[in-house]
Amino acid sequence: MHTIETADDIAAAVAALARAEPRFGAIAALTGLPALRRRRGGLAALLRTVIDQQISLAAGAAIWGRLEACLAPFEAATLLAASDADLRACGLSAGKVRTLRAVAAAAAAGSLDFRRLETLPDDEANAMLTAVHGIGPWTADIYLLTCLGRTDVWPVGDLALQAAAAAAFGLAERPTAAEMRGMGEPWRPWRAVAARLLWAHYRHMNGLPAA
Repeated sequence: MHTIETADDIAAAVAALARAEPRFGAIAALTGLPALRRRRGGLAALLRTVIDQQISLAAGAAIWGRLEACLAPFEAATLLAASDADLRACGLSAGKVRTLRAVAAAAAAGSLDFRRLETLPDDEANAMLTAVHGIGPWTADIYLLTCLGRTDVWPVGDLALQAAAAAAFGLAERPTAAEMRGMGEPWRPWRAVAARLLWAHYRHMNGLPAA
């Protein structure tokens, strides 16, 4: 199973993508090589992905800092023992509290096995993650991309990715998830790096700092 571990892996993938679609080469020339976007996997990484969903990076970081201070040691059992009031006081919505508890319960029961996730093909790893209440396709894709370094994950429902694709490829409006899925087919097995390039393009065109 191939994974993306280094900047050299990114460079090789960008070169392959540019051969398949020259506009990727133009994006890379404008933004430089995209960020590796890797973080250590496990319970904390998945919970952080849940927390960051649909909020700003700054808000996510603030909530995460409060949660780390609340849960010591940072383990499934500690999270399950915390009260809803304590978790809400960290800034979590009721929905995210339910999801964090579901993740912790699945990890404690062994049905969510982070070591086994590393060995599973993408579709089976995705299925293990999305079997947990509150973990949808976006969260699973981002975990596989950023924590497991999978080369061909393509988060078709990501709004920033859709907006960047529309801008990069001259589309009149943001493509739907189904349209994104079809668009990405020629970019296998490097769709995860195509996503990195398009995220870099999104940040550039919106004047945001590089990730």
